[in-house]
Amino acid sequence: MGRPKGTQTALPRAFHSALEEFVFNLSLVRAASANTVQAYVGDLRRLFAHLAGSGLAGPSQVREDHLRAYLIELHEAGREASTVARVRSAVRTFFAFLTDEGVVVQDPSHALKAPRGWKRVPPALSVEEARALMESAQGEKPLELRDRALLEMAYGTGARVSEMLGLVLEDVAWDERIARLLGKGSRTRLVPLGRPAMRALRAYTEKARPVLLTRHRGSRLPRQVFLNARGGRLSRMGFWKILRKRATGAGLGRRVHPHLLRHTYATHLLHGGASLRVVQELLGHARLASTQIYTGVDEPYLQDAHQRYHPRG
Repeated sequence: MGRPKGTQTALPRAFHSALEEFVFNLSLVRAASANTVQAYVGDLRRLFAHLAGSGLAGPSQVREDHLRAYLIELHEAGREASTVARVRSAVRTFFAFLTDEGVVVQDPSHALKAPRGWKRVPPALSVEEARALMESAQGEKPLELRDRALLEMAYGTGARVSEMLGLVLEDVAWDERIARLLGKGSRTRLVPLGRPAMRALRAYTEKARPVLLTRHRGSRLPRQVFLNARGGRLSRMGFWKILRKRATGAGLGRRVHPHLLRHTYATHLLHGGASLRVVQELLGHARLASTQIYTGVDEPYLQDAHQRYHPRG
């Protein structure tokens, strides 16, 4: 089988794209240290180069025997036990993320030893902080209306960034106040739109989006709901910059990123009395275990809920 291949081989697009999404999640959502991110990226790039050299084009083609063989090869090559354990951790964390996102149907690393620290999640915004963030976008200018709609949509639906930025006008059922989201793996789900999100979205699409479209210089107008200042499709980085600006304006000292709004959405639903199963459906998680880990309900809340709702509390 040979020695594990290095990082010089150009990675197939599917591996490269999945790694970019994972790094974004690991660094901003999981709040992993810079050293951990660097180590995981190096370990995964070497693994992907090895798999690509074996003819695999992307994560969806990886099987458990590929991963086990690679770990055995590292051990037989004389790598330290701690190094092999770290690689195993990186692989397990990576494929657990892809499974939750719907990129792969079955986790090929499921039987490998799970990494430590996977349950660490960022804290949610408080209700007051979320309200301050929503109200940070005021005014009737096109970009002010767009930003308010973006914030209300993110916090009001728990949509992933890719789902929200891929939304087209036909995906919104205005009378029913429902939006259809297209998730990873082409899975769709329907999410309700609260009145604040609906008002903000309608004001933006009726008053601001047509103005932004007049600035578009391309031959084909974008179908996406959310546009940038030049009338083109809003990018992930564009949304990140908007959120950072609005969070600063709201006086939020903590680091606020798009996925934190999704986490806040889920946490506030649970604190409001929603069942874990309902939250799972709204988030679009394939597994209930993902919702349990992801939402990270705090222990004092669980104690209080038990005392209030259980006959023997």
